[in-house]
Amino acid sequence: MNLEFQNVHSTAKSNNMTFSINKRVILVSICLAVLGCGSYSFTGISIGSDTKTFQVNYFQNTANLIEPGIERDFTLALQDIILNQTNLSLVKYNADILYEGEIVEYRISPTTATANNTAAQNRLTISINVRFFNKNDEEADFEKRFSFFYDYAGSAQLIGSQKTTAINEIYERITQDIINASLANW
Repeated sequence: MNLEFQNVHSTAKSNNMTFSINKRVILVSICLAVLGCGSYSFTGISIGSDTKTFQVNYFQNTANLIEPGIERDFTLALQDIILNQTNLSLVKYNADILYEGEIVEYRISPTTATANNTAAQNRLTISINVRFFNKNDEEADFEKRFSFFYDYAGSAQLIGSQKTTAINEIYERITQDIINASLANW
């Protein structure tokens, strides 16, 4: 009986060692595969090694409906997302890549109506015209309009925290779209 226990114990120990070795082989293989990919980025952002700095000029608000402060908030949101998703340094002038433009639309419109001819749901739409310049790759330059919206109940007023939430969600989407258009090589 003692001999059977030793054989079972020996077999279990052997299986554990094989399992441990297999885990190590898999881990080493994954590490080599990731290191072998070179400058791959999980965000999809691809920046040339000679691009070190970026500049975001102040985005003016030229929309027909003026909401105070949104131009400052957008400029800061774009700077923040670039700082968070790249290793580029923010500079005030003479950058390797430059973003500039203007807020061209800030519009609130009804999207659905009730039986009483009142809005059941409203939509805030913000559109931003962006000009992108890459000093190291002029073929990447573009001028493009980015837009997104936020729907809210027709009975609600777009003020206070609801307005802040709406603008933040719109800016989060637009700034990510700008990053994808300018720095991601999909």
